[in-house]
Amino acid sequence: MSGSQAARVAVLGPGSWGTALALLLARNGHAVRLWGHDPNEVAALARDRENRQFLPGVPFPDGLVPLIDLDEALAAIDALLIVVPSHAFAAVAERLAPRLPAGLGVAWATKGFAPGDNRLLHQVAGEVLGERPLAVVSGPSFAAEVARGLPTAVTVAATAPDFAQQVAGLLHGGRFRAYTSDDLVGVEVAGAAKNVLAIATGIADGLGFGANTRAALITRGLAELIRLGTALGGRRETFMGLAGLGDLVLTCTDDQSRNRRMGLALAKGRSVADARREIGQEVEGVLTARSVRAIAERLGVEMPIGEQVYRVLYEGATPEQATRALLERESKAEFD
Repeated sequence: MSGSQAARVAVLGPGSWGTALALLLARNGHAVRLWGHDPNEVAALARDRENRQFLPGVPFPDGLVPLIDLDEALAAIDALLIVVPSHAFAAVAERLAPRLPAGLGVAWATKGFAPGDNRLLHQVAGEVLGERPLAVVSGPSFAAEVARGLPTAVTVAATAPDFAQQVAGLLHGGRFRAYTSDDLVGVEVAGAAKNVLAIATGIADGLGFGANTRAALITRGLAELIRLGTALGGRRETFMGLAGLGDLVLTCTDDQSRNRRMGLALAKGRSVADARREIGQEVEGVLTARSVRAIAERLGVEMPIGEQVYRVLYEGATPEQATRALLERESKAEFD
């Protein structure tokens, strides 16, 4: 199916990012079913014809229909996009498994690892959903800006080139550019682990360390992304692209980033629980910090910034202690 033709698309997950992508697809002329599991939330979306909780003031096009019934959302669809938090990804995939026709490709815009076993999401999808085309959408893209139609570019990485082109074609529009890739591992690792580094940058900015520190953290954070991603089988050049450097810079430098705001709150002495309540949405980097540490330990990958974020989140280290631990590391060659 060509991306230029009108398609019936199910988008699963009516949070800010799921809603923004549903808006984009509907504006591109597709018939979009936006599914959510919370009856009250879906009823509010249908009544208000906008997502007042996450994207107020952005009206739904006529082609966007919120639904609570999963079977109704999936009926005779041409494309499927999962946009739920990483901790819910496996459970949603389990619900989909008996409902999807053979051969229907599955794409997702979820960023994170599977909690518990720390698998990449394409590994979860492949195991639960069986043999079918798979794709991930990632890159520097704040939901509010996509919802407002501001220019954005992302990467679509897929198991098959034609499926990457199909998903990219559905998303691609006048102000939304989608590039394709076959490096699912690199794109997924970058999209997940950069959230941990955004927490670190938020902490540094919250402590008043300035622009020099921010630039150093982003640059050394990129080195950590590359070490982790290549150890898992991703390609180095992926981390220099939109899904890597692009998303890292975005998430570390703008207060639209929930992960950066988590770091800012921690620097002010807030607890993780209090910061989460203040932010009011999923902060993926909190769970991801646990996965990143476990994977780095298993593979023997050095990730000092990621390690210190983990210590702040889970071991009671203060932001000042974590910063001191980074600054007191021995001098070494920049490239090893």
